[in-house]
Amino acid sequence: MRPDSAFWLEMAHLAESTPIVIDRPKGRPHPHWPDLIYPLDYGYLEGTSASDGGGIDVWLGSLNSRVLTGILCTFDTLKRDAEIKLLLGCTEDDVRTISDFHDDGMAYLFVKNPLEST
Repeated sequence: MRPDSAFWLEMAHLAESTPIVIDRPKGRPHPHWPDLIYPLDYGYLEGTSASDGGGIDVWLGSLNSRVLTGILCTFDTLKRDAEIKLLLGCTEDDVRTISDFHDDGMAYLFVKNPLEST
């Protein structure tokens, strides 16, 4: 097993076994910036914690699946804050859409799940 395989297996298991709270549904505005509309469902994994004090962030793609597509690592240049966001059930178009959403004021890196077959 590759050294990072355990990481991806654990993250995939977490994403598949933990309830998801969608607090920013597709098509709804950001609570602080009303012109910023969420292009896909966005939320967090219930009962988890992240650097911002909330749960681990998730984007739900259009495949209607909880398969871990990849992880988006973001760095907010204004807040000087880094986070990860799990991408679940995302197509390549979904990944581009999510990347475009985070492109304004953030640096980001998308890492595709190397264990995903598609």
